[in-house]
Amino acid sequence: MASDRPSEGTVAQDDVRDVAHLAPAAARAAFRAGAVAHTSGWAHGFTQANMLAVPQSWAYDVLLFTQRNRKPCPVLDVVDAGETASVLASDADLRTDLPRYRIWRDGELADEPTDVAADWRADLVTFLIGCSFTFETGLSAAGVPLRHVEQGRNVPMFVTDRECRAGGRVHGPMVVSMRPIPRPLVATATRVSGLMPDVHGAPVHIGEPAELGITDPAAPDFGDPVTAHDGDVPVFWACGVTLQTAVMASKPPFAITHAPGHMFVTDTPDSAYRIRT
Repeated sequence: MASDRPSEGTVAQDDVRDVAHLAPAAARAAFRAGAVAHTSGWAHGFTQANMLAVPQSWAYDVLLFTQRNRKPCPVLDVVDAGETASVLASDADLRTDLPRYRIWRDGELADEPTDVAADWRADLVTFLIGCSFTFETGLSAAGVPLRHVEQGRNVPMFVTDRECRAGGRVHGPMVVSMRPIPRPLVATATRVSGLMPDVHGAPVHIGEPAELGITDPAAPDFGDPVTAHDGDVPVFWACGVTLQTAVMASKPPFAITHAPGHMFVTDTPDSAYRIRT
């Protein structure tokens, strides 16, 4: 399995406060200019998305996989072959405006560039998938602390032993993100995130990591380890990095993804994906 780079993209607390107030276009401009950072805490109030671009010959299989596994893979947009902009941010360029990418060949990680313009192909169909960073603004507003943001870290992500339902040639295990939540606030975190099903919604598991097949919670497969406080409970949400484990398992000849935690920051407000109550 390809590993993430735990020490990359850490952001000091003062910087977190600064990037939180950036407009999405300004965040994308920073990444286009070469800034590299995980995007948790960036552009508060705006939706972030996972990205997967595959050859058109694989696009139906990916679409089928996402429709059969909507919890980890909620589709926000599908960008046609030959296009490099999304309705989620019409002036953005998907080839340059994320902080870090991953290039895959036959399911193997080949490179982690900050710009994929030279690698882009005319036959690539791009899927933008909901990201749990989107509901973090709501969690913070509800008084739920985000330990990874407090510590300037990427959110920890784990490959589980829960196999997704296959879609054609595409298959693989579900990935989850983990946030330590104070026990009295677990219900609040569940309620707030549950109102946003298009960005993963409510947690898939609360409590014992071993029940998901996670043997060492201090050693995430992607992202960074995060220090829990006394009284915190591990809470797990389905994660769009599931599509990267599917790439590893299914081995399409070529694919481009975001690097875990290094998301596409859109112009779409978080509120667009919140259920009205």
